Amino acid sequence: MRKQFSLLAAAATAVLFIAAGPAAAEAPERTSAGNAAGNPAGGPAGNTAVRLTDGLVGPLHVSAGRNGSVTVSEEFASRLTRIAADGTKKVLYENTEWDVAGNTHHGSATYVLESQGAGPEDHRDLAAHVRIIEDDGGQRTIGDFAALEKKDNADGGAHYGFRDLPADCVSQLPPELPASYTGEVDSHPYGIAVSDGTVYAADAGANTVVSVDLRSGKTETVAVLPPRPSRISAAVAAELHLPPCVVGRSYAFEPVPTDVAAGPDGRLYVSTLPGGPESPAAGARGAVFTVDPEHGHVKLLAEGIMSPTGIAVDENGDVYLASLFGDGVLKLDGHTGKTSVVLAAGSTADVDLRGSTLYATVNALPSDPAPPNGQVATLKLGRDSRDSDD
Repeated sequence: MRKQFSLLAAAATAVLFIAAGPAAAEAPERTSAGNAAGNPAGGPAGNTAVRLTDGLVGPLHVSAGRNGSVTVSEEFASRLTRIAADGTKKVLYENTEWDVAGNTHHGSATYVLESQGAGPEDHRDLAAHVRIIEDDGGQRTIGDFAALEKKDNADGGAHYGFRDLPADCVSQLPPELPASYTGEVDSHPYGIAVSDGTVYAADAGANTVVSVDLRSGKTETVAVLPPRPSRISAAVAAELHLPPCVVGRSYAFEPVPTDVAAGPDGRLYVSTLPGGPESPAAGARGAVFTVDPEHGHVKLLAEGIMSPTGIAVDENGDVYLASLFGDGVLKLDGHTGKTSVVLAAGSTADVDLRGSTLYATVNALPSDPAPPNGQVATLKLGRDSRDSDD
């Protein structure tokens, strides 16, 4: 099945924000119990989650800044919003012509990914870059993800779909399910990290991790993520209206990288969605990979994760994942590999760390007929680490 990027499918609900202007700033609110609307629940050792703000429109990305502030990409509104520790909001950047995706802080600047023309529904020419917004208001762009993808089509040699499916079975497939295909030209840089003078982006369109040199702006493919094969069960076939002849066969889905983080071991950690249906029948099919940024070696770290759309790694090598359609923020223990829930919430789109404090966007996807009410939650994880500013 050609890529069905679940996050972008949810963008259809963005029309709700038209009738709902920006919410007034509120003081942070403490909460100790979660609910279906996405309000965060308590975390480890009885710590209480704090709702920093609400009223956000599709807050699919968050990065922790100085003095308890965070920056959120309100992707359905194409804007970048700074939220102070007291909940006060300030729009840093807004441009409805672009998809405003992942952001991060580095030095005195905020880095944010912008793109247009990604996916089959956007018929504009591909364009994508990194926008750098300095604290003094100055802006510039670097990198050219679209030019790189048009030139190399890095996953052009990857095989997606079924292998050796009989012709009579192929003829029974629905039109939206190609029996077999190779990687297509597409670029949608979605998650971002900055490390050692380099911007790294998880490109959900190209199925790659891409680097941009901060000095030269040179844009290169670091790694191509591998296809994600999945066995088609009878339940999945029935739910997707597929013919019985595909039951038991494996379909190689696209990996769809959603976020990237630099780990203390020098490796990059990448979260991926399955490039196909998200459904109870299909089960949890998200994964986490590590990438050697120097040689491009890719290694599967964990799989069977429900919709991981944001990733952060602490100094101990523990991995924190935002599970958009799962239970909230998950912790993947770097030593044991065990997974646990550290922040229970609904529609958790992204996660970041600063010292011992975890930040997450929750209730990120609006539900009809309620107006958008995305929130940022914070949670103290423990006393082992010290909060620090870059």
